[in-house]
Amino acid sequence: MSNNMAVFSNAGLPSVTSLTTALRSLQAPASGGGSVILKMDKTGHWVFGADQTEVQDGSQWAVNPFSFVHGSIAWGDGVVLAEKMTSINNPKPELDAAPAGASRGWESQIGMSLKCLTGDDAGMEVRYSATSVGGRRGVTDLATALAAQVDKDQTKPVPVVTLEKEHYQHKSYGRIFTPVFAVLSWMAMDADAEAAAPAVEEAPVATRRRRAVV
Repeated sequence: MSNNMAVFSNAGLPSVTSLTTALRSLQAPASGGGSVILKMDKTGHWVFGADQTEVQDGSQWAVNPFSFVHGSIAWGDGVVLAEKMTSINNPKPELDAAPAGASRGWESQIGMSLKCLTGDDAGMEVRYSATSVGGRRGVTDLATALAAQVDKDQTKPVPVVTLEKEHYQHKSYGRIFTPVFAVLSWMAMDADAEAAAPAVEEAPVATRRRRAVV
């Protein structure tokens, strides 16, 4: 089916070149937009939405380069008590005392928005946010690659990625999965959505969608 809508609108946004300093300012953790929420569960599966539907294998996603945000979040018993986020072009929001009941006080958080380009979920926009060491590193690694791309070719600042994973063995918690945003190509902000996903030599085998275990 033909789709002539642009991947992202750049109306009213600052110049692409102004992104580089802000992207590089994202701080990776020390060692040791869209309304649909995307996350990686504890079993290493990418899932989205209230039903935690599993992301389709091999699907390709465009990351909005102007959607990167940073700030802080306070959780209490699995519920967000407060969240203060802003564009990476701005300083992090100032923090008051953490809300009563916040289990860990304020936690640093970074995030971004993505749009699915291929598969059953094409056209869906999601938001990914991370407070964990591995999650924040995945976002900052992508931000660093994006800054380098803008330095090289500012006409194509949109990374097209697949959602991958890595893991390491934790002494107490066993196998820990961490997200990887594997860059396949770079596209223009106003690229035709139908042409945005790069061709692959062999189409990935579609797997059955399932509801992820919480």
